[in-house]
Amino acid sequence: MSQELVELRKRLRVGQQPLGDWNGGKLAVSAVPGAGKSTGMAIGATIALIRNKLNQKQQLIIVTFTRSAAASIKQKIKELLEEFKHPPTGFTVYTLHGLALNIASRYPYLSGLDSEIKTLVSPNQNHRLIQDTVEEWIKRYPDFYKTLLNGVAFDGEETEKMRRQSVLRTEVLPKLTKTTVREAKSSGLSPERLWELSYQDQDDYSIFAVTAGLYEIYTTIARSRSLIDYDDMILGALRVLESPIVAEKLQAGVFGVFEDEAQDSNPLQAELLEALASDINNPETPPNLVRVGDPNQAINSTFTPADPIYFRHFCETCQLENRFTKMDQAGRSSQIIIDTANHFLRWGNQNHPQELPFRVQDIHPIPLDDPQPDANPTAEGKGLEIETPKHIYDTVERIGKRLITLLTDHPNHNAAILVRNNRQGNFLAENLSNLSREYNIPINEVSQSQRSSKIPTEILSLLKFLNRPHSSEYTKATLEVLTKRNLIAKQDLSALATYPEQFLYPSHLDPPQSKTVKKAAYYCRSLLKAKIELTSYQLISFLAFTLNYDPSELATVQKLSEQLRQETEGRVALDGVIEALTTIINTEQFTGVEEGENDQEYMKPGQVRIITMHKAKGLDWDYVFIPFLHKNNIPGQHRVPTPHKFLGDFTLASVARSRIRSVVHSQYLNASIEIDPPLTAWKKAGELQTAEEYRLFYVALTRGKRLLWLSAAENAPFNWNQFNVRGANSLQAADPSPFFPILKQIDN
Repeated sequence: MSQELVELRKRLRVGQQPLGDWNGGKLAVSAVPGAGKSTGMAIGATIALIRNKLNQKQQLIIVTFTRSAAASIKQKIKELLEEFKHPPTGFTVYTLHGLALNIASRYPYLSGLDSEIKTLVSPNQNHRLIQDTVEEWIKRYPDFYKTLLNGVAFDGEETEKMRRQSVLRTEVLPKLTKTTVREAKSSGLSPERLWELSYQDQDDYSIFAVTAGLYEIYTTIARSRSLIDYDDMILGALRVLESPIVAEKLQAGVFGVFEDEAQDSNPLQAELLEALASDINNPETPPNLVRVGDPNQAINSTFTPADPIYFRHFCETCQLENRFTKMDQAGRSSQIIIDTANHFLRWGNQNHPQELPFRVQDIHPIPLDDPQPDANPTAEGKGLEIETPKHIYDTVERIGKRLITLLTDHPNHNAAILVRNNRQGNFLAENLSNLSREYNIPINEVSQSQRSSKIPTEILSLLKFLNRPHSSEYTKATLEVLTKRNLIAKQDLSALATYPEQFLYPSHLDPPQSKTVKKAAYYCRSLLKAKIELTSYQLISFLAFTLNYDPSELATVQKLSEQLRQETEGRVALDGVIEALTTIINTEQFTGVEEGENDQEYMKPGQVRIITMHKAKGLDWDYVFIPFLHKNNIPGQHRVPTPHKFLGDFTLASVARSRIRSVVHSQYLNASIEIDPPLTAWKKAGELQTAEEYRLFYVALTRGKRLLWLSAAENAPFNWNQFNVRGANSLQAADPSPFFPILKQIDN
C-alpha cells in the first residue's frame, strides 16, 4: 500500500480492516449494531478506488437500501477522495431498485420494460389492480370461490353468506394477492411454477392453485395496463444479463460490487448483484462481491420478501473460504446497554429453538485508543432502568418526569420513545404534549409526518361511500379509514357493512346498537349530511377536517384539491371527481407535501422523538424509552382475525407465504420440496413472526447510548388497535413480555 492508503487503513477497526484489504473475490461482513458499517464501507471503497485507479470505464458499484443511505455513503466517499486529492470518479452509488431500473431501461428490448410507457406501482390491498384481479379470479374460478365461501360449518344463512362474501372480496383475497404475488415474484417463481406446485396440494381449499390463479390474472392485467412494480425492475435487469453479449459489456465496466444492509435482500436482488459482479467468460472465478449486513437486524421479513436465511448462508459459505469477518466492536452504547443486548440475544436463541432468531455474535466495546469521539459513553445513572407502573397513564407520567430531568440537566442530549405501533405513539404524543408548552421540550411523533401518501386513498374511500352509501364495500372502506384515524373503535366492520341501511338508520325492530356501533353510524351519517350541503371541492376540505388532519396533511389535501380541479376542468359532479381521483391513485401521479426530514432531524439535541421500532433502525439517541412491553404487544400473538375464522384456524395469506418460502428455501439449500399442510404452514409462519419480533426488540435495545428505560404496566388495553386515543377506555391486567423478567434480573 502507498502511504496514503496506509493512513486510510489506520482509521478502520480490526473487524473493518478486511474491507480495506479487499482487492477482489467474495467477502462477507457480519456487523453488530453501532459498528460503523457505512463508515467502514466508505473507507474500504475509497481504498479500492485509489489502489486500482478506477475511473468511468471501470467502476465500483455501491448498493444500499434507501435513498438517504445512498446519499450519505456517496458524500462520505467524495469527502475522503477530496481529502486525499483524488477526483470523485470511479464509483456509482445506487439503491437496489435504482440499479435495476438503470440496467433494465438501457436495454428495453431485452428487459421488456420501457420506462417511457410503463407506470410504476406499489399496490396496496385497495388498489384497483388488486381489486380487479380478485373480481376476475372470482368469475374465472367459481368452484374455488364457492369452496372458500362455504369454509367450515356453513348453514347457508343469507346474512352470513353476505358477510363472508364481503370478507373474501375486501380482505382475504386482496391480502392473499398482495402478499403472495410479491413473495413469489421476488423469489423468482412464475405463475406456471405455482400451478405445478398446486398438484401437490392436499388441503381442502387448494391454496396453491388459488394463489397461482390470482398471480396469473394479476400479471395479465398489469401487463395490459403497462403497470410494473419494483420486482419487475429486478426481473427486467436479470433478463438483460441473460444476454452473453450485453452481460460481458456490463460486467467489463464493473470492478466490483459493495452491498450494504445485505440482510434485507431477497433472492432475486442477491442474484442480480452476483451476476453483475461476475465474469461471464470465467464462470469459475468468484464474483467481486462484498456484502455487509447484520442478520440480527433483519426486521422486514414479515411484510416484505426479505429473509435473513440468505445472508446467513452467504456468511457461512464465505467463512469456509476464509472470506468472512465480523464487525463486533461498537462505540455507540455504554457497557450496561451492550451487556443487556448480548444477554437478550443468547436468551432469545435458547428460548426459541424452532426458528433461531439470531446469529451468535456479541457486541464488544471499542478499544480505548479508538478515534471515535465519546465512544461507549458513561451511563446515565445505572444506565438501565426497568419499571412496572400501575397502568399506561402512570407510564406516561413517569416517562414525562424522567425526560424533564434528563433534558433539563443535559439540553444538548436527545431522547426517543420507541413504540410497537402508531396508536401507542398517538397516545404518548397526546399525553406528553405539556412538555412542549411548559418545559420547552419538543415532542415529535414521526408517524404524523408519514401519512400524506395515504391521503388520496382515504379521501377516495369516503367519496365513494358518499356517492353510493348503500354499497357494503364502500361502507366498510369508510369505517376502516375512521378506525385508522382513531375516530372510532376497532370492531367487526364486515358485520356492520353487510346491511348499510340497517347500520346507518336502524328501525325500532332492529336489535339495539352498542355504543361503539352508534358512534360509527353517527360519523357516517354526518358525512352523508355534508354531501347534501357542500359542493364536491368543499366536501374534500370537510373530510380532511373530519379526519383530524394535521397542518402538513391539510397542505397535502390542498394540493390534491388543486390537481383534481385541473383534472376535471371545472366539472363538479361527484362522479367526475371520483373518476379523476381514482386515476391519480392508480397511476401514482401524486406525491404529498412532506416535511422533508432526514435522519439527522430525528436526532436533534433537546428534543424527544416518538417513533416505531421499525423506523428507529439505523438511528440512535442518548436516552431511549421502550414502554408497553406486554406479551400481546411484543412478541404478540399469531392469530386469525375474527371475521376470517369461517375459513379455519389459519389465514390463507400466511399459509401461502409460508409454503412459498419453504419452496424457495428448499431450492436455495438443494433440499427436497415438501408442501406443508395448512396448519403446519401456519405454525411455521407464527414461528417466523415471533423470531422477527425478537430481532425487532434487539434493534430497539441497541438504539440507546447512555440510558435504556423499559417498562411493562400492570394494567393496559387488551388490544391497542381497539384503543381510542381520545376516548374513555377500559384497562385490564396485562402479562409482561416473556423477556421482561429476564431483563429485570440484569437491572437487579
